[in-house]
Amino acid sequence: MIPQRLERLRVKMRECRMDAYLVPTADYHESEYVGPYFKCREYITGFTGSAGTAVITEDEACLWTDGRYFVQAAQQLKESGIRLMKMGEQGVPTVEEYLKEKLPQGGALGFDGKVVNQLFAQGLQEELRPKGITLLYDRDLVGEIWEGRPELSSGEIWVLDEKYAGKSAKAKLLELRESMEGAGATAHLLTTLDDIVWLLNIRGNDIPCNPVVLSYFVVTKQNCLLFIQPQAVNCQMKEYLESLGVRLQPYEEVYEFVKSLRGERILLEKSCVNYTLCQSLDDSNVVIDRMNPTTWAKAIKNETEMENIRRAHIKDGVAVTRFLYWVKNNIGKIPIDEISAADKLESLRKEQEGYLEPSFGTISAYGANAAMCHYQADEEHHQELQPRGLYLVDSGGQYYEGTTDITRTIVLGELTQEEREHFTLVAMGMLRLGNAQFTEGTYGMSLDCLARGPLWERGLDFNHGTGHGVGYLLNVHERPTGIHRRTTPKNLAGEVLMEGMLTSDEPGMYVEGSHGIRTENLLLCKRLEKNEYGQFMGFEFVTFVPIDLDGIEVSLMTPKDVEYLNAYHSQVFEKISPYLNEEETQWLREYTRPLKCS
Repeated sequence: MIPQRLERLRVKMRECRMDAYLVPTADYHESEYVGPYFKCREYITGFTGSAGTAVITEDEACLWTDGRYFVQAAQQLKESGIRLMKMGEQGVPTVEEYLKEKLPQGGALGFDGKVVNQLFAQGLQEELRPKGITLLYDRDLVGEIWEGRPELSSGEIWVLDEKYAGKSAKAKLLELRESMEGAGATAHLLTTLDDIVWLLNIRGNDIPCNPVVLSYFVVTKQNCLLFIQPQAVNCQMKEYLESLGVRLQPYEEVYEFVKSLRGERILLEKSCVNYTLCQSLDDSNVVIDRMNPTTWAKAIKNETEMENIRRAHIKDGVAVTRFLYWVKNNIGKIPIDEISAADKLESLRKEQEGYLEPSFGTISAYGANAAMCHYQADEEHHQELQPRGLYLVDSGGQYYEGTTDITRTIVLGELTQEEREHFTLVAMGMLRLGNAQFTEGTYGMSLDCLARGPLWERGLDFNHGTGHGVGYLLNVHERPTGIHRRTTPKNLAGEVLMEGMLTSDEPGMYVEGSHGIRTENLLLCKRLEKNEYGQFMGFEFVTFVPIDLDGIEVSLMTPKDVEYLNAYHSQVFEKISPYLNEEETQWLREYTRPLKCS
């Protein structure tokens, strides 16, 4: 199937005289996760991961993806004729380097300019300039060959009440205009969907698990324009938006509108605005390229949001703790597989008041499947859980009170010594990072070694970031917060950890063909003491679910590690047990019992 699709694409490329065609994972708004309409890269390669870029030439097709997906991509690309390019690995060229080598002098590179951001396209232009390469960006060739392509989503939007948002949309718009004035901007072009819905205190459902709405937003000193599909706005919503001074315009008309801008100083973020939109701007305008002011504003949760987040995580903790109890008490007694287990967890979340939907597709992975960081079970490929080894479940929920994200690895029976060692080291790393104390102004990258330290000491490591920001009833991955070991173009922007930022803490260990382990809590950054050395900062755990003591090897832990684990489990029992029945409470008491140093 994939070879046939590639050949049909190449026919189109020949018609357009393109020597290569680039297909990223993106929508018109540079979203991390995309709706069904935008899954062109998945359609042309068969790779279902959330990150990757395909390049097709006349005689070769390649897919670039990161370490989270190496194992999965290798499996899904078998017999497709597509070559896997492992990003960041020694000897693997970047997309730009590959194109520079492969494209002929005076050749042409094609892509859909609406799904490639301005910054990336500029970089391509510079890289390929010596070879005189032309960029052809006005054709969506994959869309042209995609039979039965899903429709563009256009779900209705709704207002997030201020008792959840903590601040009115009018106040947010006022602050945005103040930021624009400070930047010397007369207009602001905002295209990132989570920023738009956060700013206006609205939510939608145009991307699965991400409650956003397909839209563009333009702010000037006098006007606010929301470009949105008309069917997404009912009469009540129209009145609400008009009360904010927001004028509604048809979604696709943004491209014509920006052509009418003249002599403006336009604030926009080139890495988030698509190439076609930027190319539509008149040369009389001055572009101010900097991070959207709303990105920083929404990353720092207000007091109302922080209190709601704590409530959401208690609800979520109850659901996930009850799930652990169910798995531990039923493994080997009733049939359980990766899909039925995930369904059970979802059913327990649905029992919680205020639950809306998952915050991402649940990763339910038994045994060797868990070695694929972002494994997705489906009806054709899934495993039955057995009373031995490890089962990893990474999941989250969208609640009116916030977004959750948690990973637990569950011991189903007998473990190897290696599995037990890896399980303990990962738990130690998560707890050490969560208990960090640091001075104000510290970047997330400075703390990464705390989570990796127990693994590094034994010559081990994991190939993904340690932490990411989390939105408020929004994207489970939110800029600019992050905890990672490498600097990349995406995380170069400020990552200073500030009070109110919600961050994941998720070290892991993966052995291909054997097992995968990850333990993840969410952390709220907070101020601690201030003294002559400055303002100290730390974290507050908001995730409260036991870490499976059946996997802990106390002999590997320092007294401080044992202290961290016992203190955390004491909080888990205190906060979660009031919501459990008697049998569940007795089980939780056993699985949060204090351990002693060996």
